[in-house]
Amino acid sequence: MTIGVNTSPLAGKAAGGNAPGTKLTARQIRNRLDAELVGNVSIRVLQAIGTDGAPRPDAWEVQGRGELALAVLVELMRREGFELTVGKPQVLTKEIKGKLHEPVERVSVDVPEDFMGVVTQLLSLRKGRMETMVNHGTGWCRMEWIVPSRGLIGFRTEFLTETRGTGQLHHILEGYEPWHGELRTRPNGSMVADRRGPTTGYALTNLQERGALFIGPRSRYTRG
Repeated sequence: MTIGVNTSPLAGKAAGGNAPGTKLTARQIRNRLDAELVGNVSIRVLQAIGTDGAPRPDAWEVQGRGELALAVLVELMRREGFELTVGKPQVLTKEIKGKLHEPVERVSVDVPEDFMGVVTQLLSLRKGRMETMVNHGTGWCRMEWIVPSRGLIGFRTEFLTETRGTGQLHHILEGYEPWHGELRTRPNGSMVADRRGPTTGYALTNLQERGALFIGPRSRYTRG
């Protein structure tokens, strides 16, 4: 996950009912990450590389053991008054015999029979490979899958939604396999304004049929 300086126009200002941050500079963020390395042996901090191949002075690549470990670190820093930009979580790949390999996990799923089809569809879209399926005869079934780790990022929330909170999910690292190709895990897009300024009712009327709006008329919108 890439952590960097908040470059939004709202940096240092209260937004969304939150208190403004007090620690905004790259030096403060770097010192905090260095302090985390002293006691937290499960993370590694590297200098982020820009699109031009040069190191970025305002961003760092933080490697950890799973989404939860990184989410805990980000939340701790937020409560301490830091303002950050946080990138999308990514998996750590390896090059084995000249080919790109990615981590895969063994996923055990226990769901009621009614949700077996929807779970199969969700995991198949994530390049999952079913290993076993057992029907206990009690209305529940257990499935085991081999799924790329990047396909499980953000999957738990969707899994609980589709199974109405009844499904049980457990996964553990299985090993590395050749890169599985592109994954399409997000069926919906998002609308982002391309300029700053107050919103108008006319513009929002034409946009509201395309999705959920987070602001109302005459709101001051700042793209960040």
